[in-house]
Amino acid sequence: MMPRDSFPDRRPGFNVLWLQSGGCGGCTMSLLCADTPDFFGSLTDAGIKLLWHPSLSLESGADAVQILRACIDREIPLNALCVEGALLRGPGGTGRFHLLSGTAKPMVAWVRELAAVADYAIAVGSCAAYGGITAGGVNPTDACGLQYEGDRIGGLLGAHYRARSGLPVINVAGCPTHPQWVIETLMALAADQFGASQIDALGRPRFYADRLVHHGCTRNEFYEFKASAAKPSDLGCLMENMGCKGTQAHADCGARPWNGEGSCLRGGYACISCTEPGFEEPGHPFHLTPKIAGIPIGLPSDMPKAWFVALSSLSKSATPKRVRDNARVDHQVVNPAIRKTRLK
Repeated sequence: MMPRDSFPDRRPGFNVLWLQSGGCGGCTMSLLCADTPDFFGSLTDAGIKLLWHPSLSLESGADAVQILRACIDREIPLNALCVEGALLRGPGGTGRFHLLSGTAKPMVAWVRELAAVADYAIAVGSCAAYGGITAGGVNPTDACGLQYEGDRIGGLLGAHYRARSGLPVINVAGCPTHPQWVIETLMALAADQFGASQIDALGRPRFYADRLVHHGCTRNEFYEFKASAAKPSDLGCLMENMGCKGTQAHADCGARPWNGEGSCLRGGYACISCTEPGFEEPGHPFHLTPKIAGIPIGLPSDMPKAWFVALSSLSKSATPKRVRDNARVDHQVVNPAIRKTRLK
């Protein structure tokens, strides 16, 4: 056993333990791009203590394992268990495709024991939430999410799992997840300002999941007039031809870009709806929009097909020449006209 004074700071606070399972580590890399000059300082100011993170903490080997065991034994209160990456149950349900380094114990076993004593369980990223890319294809590792397998509830912990707070797993989905989604979820939990009403039907925090990527998209004028891009470098709307699902994807990326500036759409890439279960296998190439009789299969959320067809036809007939010309080029070639705006 480690001496008690060698454990992390035991003063009151909101203790967070972070584990990485089957995945690329991209959510951690995204987290470090949080829009703050002092990532750890922002956590400390909110009363959040990062007990251990495999990439960010100094402890390793026996020291790291002892922290996990102290949480399980409740020597250290575990307020939030964050899991990044899908849970690998194979082969044959043993979990032995992924043993926690330095132990002979499968990661899934550690997660089950820690989730049982945690006040909150948080799936960080779509792999941890729903299985994500790790569970794609034939899924040889039998990967799944913490409490979902795709859009089916269950996963590693089961449909009936509840953390000590009474909440199910909180799915901070995204591939990668936005850094502020993680930080704001942790801050809300630490401030006791997050309850069941703040979770949507797929377990995601509603403060970002009740928005659509389309909200705040810089290409909205092109969408309004259905002035569509024909190739990746074009400025036009990417929905009609280039596979964009921003009008269906639940996230606020359009209004809350990474580092205050970047997003998939601003970088010229179509939204692939990475916060949704099953996004990794849409059944068609990501960069193409599947259609039937020229009509996109994936219509904007809450819009009937007949209305979309009528609106699209009307919008295209009313498209200003400026918008039409700018839609099929990689830089603006026609500037907006200057109009007098004062009332007479």
